[in-house]
Amino acid sequence: MTQISALDPAQARAVLAAQPFSVLLGARLAEFGPATGTATLELDVRPDLLQQNGFVHGGVLSYAADNALTFAAGTVAGARLLTAGYTIDYLRPARGVVLRARAEVVRAGRTRVVCRCDLLVVDEAGTETLCAVAQGSVSIP
Repeated sequence: MTQISALDPAQARAVLAAQPFSVLLGARLAEFGPATGTATLELDVRPDLLQQNGFVHGGVLSYAADNALTFAAGTVAGARLLTAGYTIDYLRPARGVVLRARAEVVRAGRTRVVCRCDLLVVDEAGTETLCAVAQGSVSIP
């Protein structure tokens, strides 16, 4: 069996930088906590990430949840991970200047890591508003 080791913050940032879609969106790891099983992914809200009513597109929220869940899993299981599945519930339209996806490990098993994620938009004053929640499992191949 392959030995699994957690990512450190520098490795996590290198993994994110190697994802062309994440680079296209301008995503960044604002927090990566191997000791706490948490990861926070952020991206600046730009006009090209909005849908027709001026809110952050649901696909962008979904991307942020998926990647944040996987990075949280990486705090305990390393870089060789694949999303097994996730659900997302949109709670309110997302409007702000920053999208923040804050994820944490719920349970780490031998082949799966279950995580949850809060998706928040941050306004110009720095106030966070919860706009969606997600939960998912990440497999260790």
